[in-house]
Amino acid sequence: MRSIMWKIAIPYMTLIAIIIAILGSYFSYTIRQSYVADLEQYLFKEARLIASEYTTKIQELNPEVIDTQLKTWSDLTKYRYTIIDSSGEVLGESFEDRTTMENHLDRPEILSAKADGQGSTIRFSETLGYEMMYAAVPIKTNGIILGYVRIAVALKTIQNHLREISRILVITALLAILVSTILAFWISMQTTRPLLKLTLAANQISRDLQEGHLVLSPITPATYDEIGDLTHAFNAMTEQLQKQLNAAATEKMKTTLVLNEMSDGVLIIDEKGLIQLINPAVLTMFDIKVNEIIGQTLVEIVRRHEIVEIWQKSRESRLTETTMCEVGSPKRYLQVVVTPLDQFLPGKSLVLLQNLTEIKRLEKIRRDFISNVSHELRTPLASLKALTETLQENALDDPPAARLFLQRMETEVDALSLMVNELLELTRIDSGRVPLQMIATNPVELIKNAVERLSLQAERSGLTVTVIMQSDLPQILADTSRMEQVLVNLLHNAIKFTPVGGKIWVDAVEDGENIRFSVKDTGIGIPETDVNRIFERFYKTDRARASGGTGLGLAIAKHLVEAHGGTIWAESQEGLGSNFYFTIPKLDRK
Repeated sequence: MRSIMWKIAIPYMTLIAIIIAILGSYFSYTIRQSYVADLEQYLFKEARLIASEYTTKIQELNPEVIDTQLKTWSDLTKYRYTIIDSSGEVLGESFEDRTTMENHLDRPEILSAKADGQGSTIRFSETLGYEMMYAAVPIKTNGIILGYVRIAVALKTIQNHLREISRILVITALLAILVSTILAFWISMQTTRPLLKLTLAANQISRDLQEGHLVLSPITPATYDEIGDLTHAFNAMTEQLQKQLNAAATEKMKTTLVLNEMSDGVLIIDEKGLIQLINPAVLTMFDIKVNEIIGQTLVEIVRRHEIVEIWQKSRESRLTETTMCEVGSPKRYLQVVVTPLDQFLPGKSLVLLQNLTEIKRLEKIRRDFISNVSHELRTPLASLKALTETLQENALDDPPAARLFLQRMETEVDALSLMVNELLELTRIDSGRVPLQMIATNPVELIKNAVERLSLQAERSGLTVTVIMQSDLPQILADTSRMEQVLVNLLHNAIKFTPVGGKIWVDAVEDGENIRFSVKDTGIGIPETDVNRIFERFYKTDRARASGGTGLGLAIAKHLVEAHGGTIWAESQEGLGSNFYFTIPKLDRK
């Protein structure tokens, strides 16, 4: 029904069908009534004719004789005849055994015949098993009712006639509906053909617009009526639309190029918070994977209450508002600037997201570096200063004391040199300037070499080092010396922070697509607040500070593991030892 053709054809066909159905029902009813009325009058005449044969007292007649007469007439007419006395007793019957039949005085046709001189009814005969018409007239002598004559005829004949008539009516109706349908479709098609051309042209324009271009195809008017005028107007509109689209496409291309190349995120939001425009930088900032962005709400896309709140504040104040927020993991620092666009786009707002993560990161690196280096240099420099002043004052005159001070100065200088070298090493690794010699490496050999290098130190510290691993572990692609450096750093820390008599376990197991290495000890452990920070540069727990060291070993280990495509982490409880893990991808042998 969405098509004009159907809107014309279907009501027309429906109207024809309803008219034919009403006429058919009326004719069928009228014909049936006519048949029934004619049959009824005929049965009354037949019954009166028979009643005239029994004007004497019918009780005196022999019932057998009556039965014989009635059956003879029934064989000729195929009607059912029944003679009933005034008390309702059946005296003669053409179809059934009269002796088994019940009193008929209460039959509707008998009651009507008694009251009105004739009576008829149509009902289902329980005796015969089908619908019949019954007509009865009284048998009178001198105005006294001696009995009744009843004639019954099956209505199957009428019904057969009616079925034939109905069949003819149905065929006629179907032919009429078919002709009207063809006519309705022809009229509707003639009416809608020009509109169909316009529709096809409009759909083609719609497809062209979706593909980003518009090809003009003027339509020749098929008629000179209102639809022809509509066709001329459509052609003019299409021409103007193409000119405007060409201009808009040029401007859109410029805007798109600028937005796509911007590192800052740009959104335009309407008064309901629905996104009208978004550039790729926003998708990157919020790790958005949704395909359909336009039309979704700001809350659904950014999921940051700070941005939503600053937009609401700007919408209420109609002023430019600014705020800072952190998003994502790892964190990104964004400066959010919301500007109302009432002058150009009423009700809409421009949201500018400036990514300050790199600036923040560099500032933090600079602050942390200055703070950590200052902290690490303070102690050795202060010690060197004190030793130098002592030597200058009086220790030079005491050779043994002078040698002791010089040894201590040498120790502090070595510590400074170690810290500088580790800083340089970490900087080179972090910047990717340390080339990794990646070769197929056996994890078992890595662990054996690292344990062997520190076995003497562990023995001197009174510790037991146990190696637990499979002998048939898959190989990994790694720089052997750098991986040994990671294991040595972890094992060295375990030895340094495990009391005498403690135990250390080193193992490697297959873990999915990786080999997982671990170094476990029964040492002093790490406070829960420090576990997530121990891989930072210069970070030390209070107990680690008491044991010396630069605080760069774990940072170097972290960078080396990540350079191999792995991850490193620690699990520890203070006083119960520490577990250090790192994974390296298995060598792909495909």
